[in-house]
Amino acid sequence: MKTILVTGGAGYIGSHACKALKQAGYTPVTYDNLVTGWRDAVKFGPFEQGDLSDRARLDDVFAKHKPDAVMHFASLSQVGEAMSQPGLYWRNNVVGALTLMEAAVAAGCLDFVFSSTCATYGEHDNVVLDETTAQEPLNAYGASKLAIEGILRDFGAAHGLRHVIFRYFNVAGADPEAEVGEFHRPETHLIPLMLDAIDGKRDALTVFGTDYDTPDGTCIRDYVHVCDLVDAHVLGLEWLKDGKENRVFNLGTGTGFSVREVIDQSRAVTNREVPYEIGPRRSGDCTRLVSGSTRAETELGWTPERSTMGRMIEDAWRWHQTGHYDG
Repeated sequence: MKTILVTGGAGYIGSHACKALKQAGYTPVTYDNLVTGWRDAVKFGPFEQGDLSDRARLDDVFAKHKPDAVMHFASLSQVGEAMSQPGLYWRNNVVGALTLMEAAVAAGCLDFVFSSTCATYGEHDNVVLDETTAQEPLNAYGASKLAIEGILRDFGAAHGLRHVIFRYFNVAGADPEAEVGEFHRPETHLIPLMLDAIDGKRDALTVFGTDYDTPDGTCIRDYVHVCDLVDAHVLGLEWLKDGKENRVFNLGTGTGFSVREVIDQSRAVTNREVPYEIGPRRSGDCTRLVSGSTRAETELGWTPERSTMGRMIEDAWRWHQTGHYDG
């Protein structure tokens, strides 16, 4: 049974990846500092607490578990914070990833699956985004992920580090069995914020800006179900195992939903009103981010089966009602 080191495996996407890996016959080893992750989310394999900046700790973990590959999710990812504290993002995301790659190469672990983002593209009005679109990030979050992509290419050329990079769009939904789900502190993602408002855990959802150049004035995003997303990561491991070339894949559905449309869908799924208020635009937000790529489907054989908005909200609502780590 192959062992996979999953950085950030106690977080939202990482915990779902660990479940998918276990179901696929792998042993996921979670490496997480628990700054934004949750110990209760580590349910599918061993746990090692540590920081990406701690090279000695990483070396110990590689020596102990001898992973066959790394699946790297651990990063800071709040756009507003990235705008106000760029140094934090460059230090945490880029230096952390560099230290991880150096430790992996030293341990002879040369298969690397990286969680990147469509935020590396920046804003391209009226353009559907594919893997060849110019990358012009608007904030330190997207810029830090773009920098890591560059380091991966350099390590591939210099050290034979094989890699698959996934640039994904807005991740939503939760494990249908509600074993793990989406929970951040503070919460910044649209759907859990909206469900909190529906459930009375916050007064109202804030809609940031209604003057964008979209049909209803609110931002448009491409949403992909977290379970579909992590299935692609497992396929990425298989891609590397088969000796295929280093590759970049967008993960999105090609369908965009505005904030108002997501609110309408939530009302339909939960049969409850969504209390919301209008706020100003957030610095660093793009008008429209929608994938125009089919590369993951045609080359990896990936199908985003659960990624309808109704299904994503339904699964998120189930988790919201039954599974929070804080009780």
